[in-house]
Amino acid sequence: MEATKTKAGRILWVDDEVDLLRPHLMLLRSEGYQVDAIMNGQDALELLSNSSYDLVLLDEQMPGLRGIEVLDRVRRSSPRLPVVMVTKSEEHSTMHEAIGRRADDYIVKPTSPRQVLSVVTRILAGPALQHEQIARDFSRRFGELRELLTTARTWSEWATLYSELIDWDLKLEEAGEAGLRDILQSLMTDLSRGFCDLVAARYGDWVHEGGDKGPALSVDVIPRFFAPLLTEDPAALLVVMDCMRLGQWRAIMPLLGDYFEIDEELYASILPTATPYARNAIFGGVFPDELAELRPEWWERGEEIGYNSFEDELFERHIHKTLGHRLPTHYEKIFSSEEGEAMIQRLGGYLSSPSATALVFGFVDMLTHGRAESRLIWEMARDTSALRSLTVTWFERSTAFRALKLAAQRGVRVLMTTDHGSLHCHRPATIYAKRDATANLRYKFGEDLRVENPGAVFTTSDADELRLPPGGLKQTYALCREDYFFVYPTKLREYQNRYRDSFLHGGVSPDEIVLPVALLTPR
Repeated sequence: MEATKTKAGRILWVDDEVDLLRPHLMLLRSEGYQVDAIMNGQDALELLSNSSYDLVLLDEQMPGLRGIEVLDRVRRSSPRLPVVMVTKSEEHSTMHEAIGRRADDYIVKPTSPRQVLSVVTRILAGPALQHEQIARDFSRRFGELRELLTTARTWSEWATLYSELIDWDLKLEEAGEAGLRDILQSLMTDLSRGFCDLVAARYGDWVHEGGDKGPALSVDVIPRFFAPLLTEDPAALLVVMDCMRLGQWRAIMPLLGDYFEIDEELYASILPTATPYARNAIFGGVFPDELAELRPEWWERGEEIGYNSFEDELFERHIHKTLGHRLPTHYEKIFSSEEGEAMIQRLGGYLSSPSATALVFGFVDMLTHGRAESRLIWEMARDTSALRSLTVTWFERSTAFRALKLAAQRGVRVLMTTDHGSLHCHRPATIYAKRDATANLRYKFGEDLRVENPGAVFTTSDADELRLPPGGLKQTYALCREDYFFVYPTKLREYQNRYRDSFLHGGVSPDEIVLPVALLTPR
């Protein structure tokens, strides 16, 4: 019975009533499938050990080895081989047993040839058909996306377009459409340029006007999205994933679908898109200039003690001010599995009484920064797709996921978000600066900054335009646009070689600024 596999696929049908299957076999063969029929489980196992098949149709009730027993042995020897159980039994216990033993589908006799063909097509041809449909849909949508790039004017239009391109990237990656992903990247490049123009022109208005004039910003996350949960429920959980891009969120979102109804919105990180600014703005509800005025001792000693060392105090103050009354607050920052395990032990108590709980998880940020320092991580996270994949792998086994599942079990609603994203940077921008300039690769503050390529940066000498604490008379603020990163002329080659293709943040790009804020309601 050994034969070359057909393009459609090779099927082994195991059934002691094979003579009754003639119409089924004829239809499958007419559709291009090669089908071998055999009457008992023992012969089927011998055949499977010597021949290659794409699918097994397996009768549950046969003399000798039962179908379930054959399924068990197939799963041990060929765990990825699709198996469909076919049985006369309509008992739920039989169906549950088959599914529990990892049958890929279940058909109850009598069944028509068309029903069998439908199941076979879904399993063998379904992924390819879905991928082909994705490619056709993107090809049809491409012209419309190109047109939208030329007409987008507002934050909402740019953010919605960016969100759609992220979804297309995930779909095309799953479909294995590398060529179409290259075309998509050209759209993303154009979108990034237009988005940066918007931010350069309108950011000063957004941070001063607020309200409906621009996007929700970091300072709006708690009053606009989290506080309403606390007015309706006795307890709520805020989860902040440090340095998580929109694409990384969309990749882990399906893992949460079994536990929560998910309602996602988009908001904008403040500038610079870096933790000392953006995350303090979330927890404090204040811009950096307000924070420096509120607690000057924190700001002046920031480099020494850590700008984000007081998020627990900011969170408690912000919740009290927003709600208008005191509510117990809990804040934990998790950077290791040991810290995560300790947090899990306490979380049940937090969620069982009226309180606002905030958890900050630092793994994605550690992964992003560690990539530049470790060749191993660099190889594992070579591009945005690999970075997404590593994020999913971590999240599946993380205490962050366990914390969310615990909240779902307790019926506690969760607001999940991130403080800023990161950008895969490729192009160096040479900057001339004095020794007082900040050391960051995507933003620089200092006196008389000068950039060789002005088109690579968003610059201002007005601290108020960025809502930053006022600097000296000659202070300049420069933030890299698109995929640029700063290099000094004295260390040009060193910085280019070291940081080209790094994931960085602190500048102006949709990957850093356009962020998810998702309400998770337990199912």
